Parts: sequence; C-alpha cells; structure tokens
Amino acid sequence: MTEETAVRTVQIKEDITSRNNAQAASIRESLIREKIFYLNVMSSPGSGKTTLITQLLNRLRSDYRIGVIEADLDSDVDARTIAQTGVKVIQMHTMGACHITCQMSREALDALGTQELDVVILENIGNLVCPAEFDTGAAENLVLLSLPEGDDKPLKYPLMFEIASAVAVTKLDTAPAFDFSPDAFRANVHRRNPEAPVFFVSAVAGDGLDELEAWLRSRINAVIGRE
Repeated sequence: MTEETAVRTVQIKEDITSRNNAQAASIRESLIREKIFYLNVMSSPGSGKTTLITQLLNRLRSDYRIGVIEADLDSDVDARTIAQTGVKVIQMHTMGACHITCQMSREALDALGTQELDVVILENIGNLVCPAEFDTGAAENLVLLSLPEGDDKPLKYPLMFEIASAVAVTKLDTAPAFDFSPDAFRANVHRRNPEAPVFFVSAVAGDGLDELEAWLRSRINAVIGRE
C-alpha cells in the first residue's frame, strides 16, 4: 500500500500581488514624504496616451519639474516623442511583460532620478487587463479609453475602472463616426467606481483639456504642498 503524499496548494497570484501591493505602498509613502506626485497612466494600445501626456506636459512644465517613464515591450518611439517637450524622460523595456510591477516601478524611478522633480508620470503598457492588477506605487491612476473603443468597456474590464482615480475618454473629435453614448459610458464607469470623475477630451482639438488639467493640478498640489 502506497502512502499518500500531502500536496500543498499555493495561491501564487494572490501571493505575488499582495507582496507587490505591500511594496508599492512603501514607494507611495516615500514619494509623498518627499513631496513628489506620481501618476500612473493606463489604457489599451492606441488610445492616445502619449499624445495626451504631451499636451498635458506642455501645459504643466512651466509650473512643475516633471519626469516621464515610458514603458514599452520594445522601441523608444514614445520616449523620443516625449523628449521633444523638454522634460526629463527615460524608456523602460519590459522584455515582454504586459504590466509594470512595483519593483520595475522602483527601478525606473531610481534610473530617472527624482531628487529634483515635483511630478513623475508613468505611461504604462497598453493593456486594459494586466496593469490593473499591479500597484505601481503611484499616488493616482489615470485611465484612458478612446471613444472608438465603445461605451461598454467599463463593464468588460471592471478592475481597470475600479482602480481609476479619474477616467478620460480620448479622441472626442471622432464622435460623429461612432455610436458612443457619453451618458452610458459615465453610468458604466460609476457602476464600478462612483467617485471617479470622467473627462471627455480631444488632444487634437483641445476639447476638455482645461478640465482635466485642473483636476491634475489639484492632485499634484495636494501632494507637493502648493496652493
């Protein structure tokens, strides 16, 4: 008769994410103590993250010292685009990873150098699933969704919208070509996250940028201690 071998089941995902989130809390607390605002920008590929970040940088860079971390599987296309604004920027390659962990976030912050900065913006990997599961240590999460993606996405990718500090619908200038209901989208976001403000913007036409900028300035100033 063969003796049964005890088998231990390990919940790997829960263990990894819980350890990641504990370390991320340490990053967040440290940056807030140093009065550095850290913004994590997430969306699907092609939503216009880089274009919107560029427009916001042009509006903010005269008042804040800003650095940008560009995360991609490969290439430095977005980093070169951001560099044209004159802000400090580094490219982070994830070597195939579909998300940024807090350890990757910490290493990128160290490589960027935050000592002389007020604001750091992380452009996360284009993905509405994996990045939502890993806390980067950012003070706020800005989630983008391009209007052509549809007003039902908060229902299909709930976690991303649940962790959002704010949501911005981009490419508002394409509205005439698509069946997208702003009211339905806002309602779908608020089913997942009642507190998240929703902005409708066009980086090309400039629509809605004043409101998004005002929200961002209020969050920055709350961390760095500026009125």
